[in-house]
Amino acid sequence: MTRIIAGQLGGRRLQVPAKGTRPTTDRVREALFSRLDHAGVLTGAKVLDLFAGSGALGFEALSRGASDVTLVESGAPAVRVLQANVRELGVQGQARVVREKVAPFVARSAATAPGYTLVVIDPPYDLNPDDVDAFLEVLPALLAPQAMVVLEGSTRARAPQWPAALEVLTSKDYGETRLMYAERS
Repeated sequence: MTRIIAGQLGGRRLQVPAKGTRPTTDRVREALFSRLDHAGVLTGAKVLDLFAGSGALGFEALSRGASDVTLVESGAPAVRVLQANVRELGVQGQARVVREKVAPFVARSAATAPGYTLVVIDPPYDLNPDDVDAFLEVLPALLAPQAMVVLEGSTRARAPQWPAALEVLTSKDYGETRLMYAERS
């Protein structure tokens, strides 16, 4: 079971796709959002959740004060789960589900993005690191100044090649999960 940890929607349960996703554990989400709360980036944030899966990261941000979230996911079963979670949580006016692969979405949205202030990225651990590097290179075009980017990955994977427009702030390991934080410079 995945649930929203804190905030306005705290305690609410989320549907999770039966297969094909790896939900972020409660422990890692709590650590991530405690850090974001402390940094003051959640209130009024325009959030982009890439590789959204169940939407747990995006919905947690909404629950803690973000103004809206765009949830990008390519798998049809996961998109159906995302749409159901949007309905069940009653956040239709704040959450937008986009069924598209991340790289084309980022490339297509670069010219028209609303200036996201927080991006959470949780790609499959087996995704080719070169693919991660490719969409990270284009990502700054979607961001507002000083936007925060959080990338979740495996401690066993090579570190991504961050573009010059994103300044790496820190990273923290939680078992096999690594959270990497960067800011648009």
